[in-house]
Amino acid sequence: MTMTVWDRPEPPPRPVPLDREQIVAAAIALADEGGLEAVSLRKVAARLNAGPMRLYGYISTKEELLDLMVDEVQAEILPEGRPSDWQEALRNLANGTRQTALRHEWLADLLGGRPTLGPNGLAVAEATLAALDDLADIDTVMRAVETVSSYFTGAIRREIANLRAERATGLSKYEWQRASGPYLTRMLATGRFPALTKAVYDGTDVDAEASFATGLDWVLDAVAAKLTRP
Repeated sequence: MTMTVWDRPEPPPRPVPLDREQIVAAAIALADEGGLEAVSLRKVAARLNAGPMRLYGYISTKEELLDLMVDEVQAEILPEGRPSDWQEALRNLANGTRQTALRHEWLADLLGGRPTLGPNGLAVAEATLAALDDLADIDTVMRAVETVSSYFTGAIRREIANLRAERATGLSKYEWQRASGPYLTRMLATGRFPALTKAVYDGTDVDAEASFATGLDWVLDAVAAKLTRP
């Protein structure tokens, strides 16, 4: 018996082509748009028009997905060429991480934990350590890298926190300062905060990039003193 088109069932849909690279790219896009809270295996699957259970063939947990996301953006930190010296290597690491975090703000929330063990993360670590090889014993080199990393991790998190505060409040840094000005002026006028008063009225206001660069210079100078000590 011939069935009409209305009676004839449609063939089962073909599964959407899927691979780990697509999954990670979709997760990064979601995180770039809405932060880490916007990332879940279910939301990634929906973005790829795939069933959530299909993703478990590629990734077991959200933690694994986050590891893959971090390693993917670590590729943006990798230096293009060999640095001229160890200071350039550490400066490249710091500036590269900052620029990557400004493109992917969610990265700031994942900095400072356990080291990433993906291929890009290992390549970043290798390039950094290789630039300091033979300058000192390995423990001193490791402390040097940790010191610089601790600095830029904190500085990046502070900068991202300020950017998020601007979006959350709708006030720029200077608009917030003007709104808080009358209260702060009254408090400083009490004379209870002389050091803070000097900082507010006599200190030079610098932008985030200049502040980051100055702090990095100071940290590198301190590290240099340790690496060059007899």
